[in-house]
Amino acid sequence: MKFDPVLGEGLLLSRYKRFLADIQLPSGEIITIHCPNTGSMKNCWAENTPCWFSDSGNPKRKYRHTLEITTTPEGALAGVNTSRANALVEEAVRDGVIRELQGYDSLRREVKYGEENSRIDLLLSGEDGDCYVEVKNVTLAEGARGMFPDAVSARGAKHLRELQKLAESGVRAVLFYCVQHTGIETVEAAAEIDPTYAAALARAVDAGVEVIAYRAVLSAAEIRLGERLPFLAN
Repeated sequence: MKFDPVLGEGLLLSRYKRFLADIQLPSGEIITIHCPNTGSMKNCWAENTPCWFSDSGNPKRKYRHTLEITTTPEGALAGVNTSRANALVEEAVRDGVIRELQGYDSLRREVKYGEENSRIDLLLSGEDGDCYVEVKNVTLAEGARGMFPDAVSARGAKHLRELQKLAESGVRAVLFYCVQHTGIETVEAAAEIDPTYAAALARAVDAGVEVIAYRAVLSAAEIRLGERLPFLAN
């Protein structure tokens, strides 16, 4: 996913009201930009650290700029625009980067499925059957341990129940962790934050749901998926 134009750089001063952030530009000007992350962003940013933002180029938007990448307290980079995750995974599937998801003839997004009025992020189809892929963006880190979710997620638990039912019926079901954090080396459920989600994930894995995690490479010019990371079952 290449940025055109490349991302602008500034200092992240504060994040507030969930959807807003104040940044200082190299010129010294302070502007308010959109923060496209509804989570807690725990351990993802620190005051007065470098950040990068995109520009919609639309002067009619109240907040024309969008926060994309932050610097963590440990100095790693975190991609905080959660809306990028699905597109990153789709691009990586089409480009053959995710070897585990190759061999399918078609790819569709946001297809309705399941018993709880859900939509699957990616539905891959081929001669040997379908593969349902649910994508989650991971930015919470404790040291090198990546964790999901960063806040209680009833929606995440619902998706796990849907994937579990698919796996139990013999359909391939995949939970894909898109790790937009350069300091994360492994991925696991954030059991202390959301024990219900962690328990649902354990049941899903036992039922045959596959868990795949890839770490993103982050820069002002592009974000792309790089290497696979180990998933640690609780």
